Amino acid sequence: MEQRSRRSNRAELIFESYLEQQTKTWPSEGKHILAQFDDESIVVYQAYCPGIAKWAVEHQSFQGCPQFSDTRMTWIKTNFLWMMFRSGWGTKPNQERTLAIWLKREAFDRYLMECISSKKQLKPDQRYDEKIRLQWDPDHHPSGAKHPGRRAIQLGLKGVHTFSNGEDIVQIQDISDFVDSQYLNGKMNIDTLICPRERSYTPMSEDAAKHIQLGEKDPKHPRSTDATNAEHPSVLQILSDLKNEEGDEST
Repeated sequence: MEQRSRRSNRAELIFESYLEQQTKTWPSEGKHILAQFDDESIVVYQAYCPGIAKWAVEHQSFQGCPQFSDTRMTWIKTNFLWMMFRSGWGTKPNQERTLAIWLKREAFDRYLMECISSKKQLKPDQRYDEKIRLQWDPDHHPSGAKHPGRRAIQLGLKGVHTFSNGEDIVQIQDISDFVDSQYLNGKMNIDTLICPRERSYTPMSEDAAKHIQLGEKDPKHPRSTDATNAEHPSVLQILSDLKNEEGDEST
């Protein structure tokens, strides 16, 4: 069942049951961009401290915010649950506020074409901080456990002025109240968990899809042969995954 936010003068997030999406819609393995999108825009998420979030919503831009630095890398994610894992459902320091950012699709696809994988060996005249950085990371269950076969995308932006000044942005919303409302469902009761509706996104350019290796399986992270246990990880597995994951988040 779909649910919509009630702000008629703004773009609306569409929500659906987590279980319906997990069991009926989302791919089980490979590199995929799960996102909410339409013909003109795609939603990405980032978690910030209250000061940055308040400024961004009021100005629909990060430009001029005293706490936001264009020289630091900010990681945007299309996958809501992956964002929740990284921010601890908005409980980690300086990640208390979750922003939904509608990007122009042409801008997002441009990011994909210009990005460099964090694992790629650069040429002598290249530096990571001169480019948009790409990372394919394990997708995560609401509990925080790694998904056994699906990889999620995040893009690191540093010095991308068309992002920070709002030129690439259609709209910014603070969805922290929604995050708070679903926190316990995500941790304890996934039967009632509601998430933004997400589908597999394909860039308009085939070159962009090839550049990021969209849809390919990661040989270093093969799908578990025990699908039942993978879909319902144990407490020990969850704690182990959380302990081993990198926990910092740059703004």
